[in-house]
Amino acid sequence: MKKFRQQSATDKFFDISLFIILTVILIIVAYPLYFIIISSISDPKAVASGMVTFLPVGINFAGYREVFKNSLVVSGFINAIVYTACGVCVNLVVTIPTAYALSRSRFGGKTIVTWFYMITMFISGGMIPTYLVVKNLHMLDTMWSLILPGALSVYNMIVARTFFQSNLPEELWEAASVDGCTQTKFFFKIALPLSKSIIAIMVLYYGVGHWNSYFSALLYLKDDAKFPLQLVLRSILIQNQAALAQQVTSVSAQVALEAQRQLVELMKYSLIIISSIPVMIMYPFVQKYFVKGVMIGSVKG
Repeated sequence: MKKFRQQSATDKFFDISLFIILTVILIIVAYPLYFIIISSISDPKAVASGMVTFLPVGINFAGYREVFKNSLVVSGFINAIVYTACGVCVNLVVTIPTAYALSRSRFGGKTIVTWFYMITMFISGGMIPTYLVVKNLHMLDTMWSLILPGALSVYNMIVARTFFQSNLPEELWEAASVDGCTQTKFFFKIALPLSKSIIAIMVLYYGVGHWNSYFSALLYLKDDAKFPLQLVLRSILIQNQAALAQQVTSVSAQVALEAQRQLVELMKYSLIIISSIPVMIMYPFVQKYFVKGVMIGSVKG
């Protein structure tokens, strides 16, 4: 406060204006999430009638109860965690060494290899050829059909490569090699410990991608017990929407159908919260690395 008083009128005006603008942006960004949270625990009739604005009305957990009535929700949650954890491990094992190798100036043919990777960003094999490959490798209806086809993201690899180029100069390797350090030892003992920020960013990028993915599971998985959470939640919504599409004539049936429609709307908010919790839990642990990792990967090419 003392420092603020010592500022000139122009600086005070700028700081106050900036504070107001950032506050407005915060409200615009945070309110939808807050609205989803309070709507998920409000009375369905209050949500449907627009009575819920700033506080929950008639606290009700009917949406959550209805969601967890489906036995596949718990198994889907566990499957999604397993798929995400295994997928991120595979992604890191493939991406980090590839990015490190391509960041070294003495790696012969790295330009050709880099272009080979970059071409896949613009030209892909397509859905049907990819499905046939997965089928011929006998990966249908297995966890690996969701993990191995996307083991490497070229964009993430380029970001990680740029990080290594910016933070691990060749002089560091030369100094280590003088003491008898090999490339393998340098990578595991020096490069990786100095790359916590970019590894955290890769975990976040890949983790969110695996967690939100449902289309691959829709293509390759047939057993309901192996469905990830996102596919289970999608199935719940589709089943309830189909139930609402039926035609009714009696007044009592119409009332029941309207109550079901309100419950489905409430379930949508509950599903959003359930599917978002793991990402919201994970983000604080990598937040301190986020800005550094992204900026380093975006400024230089």
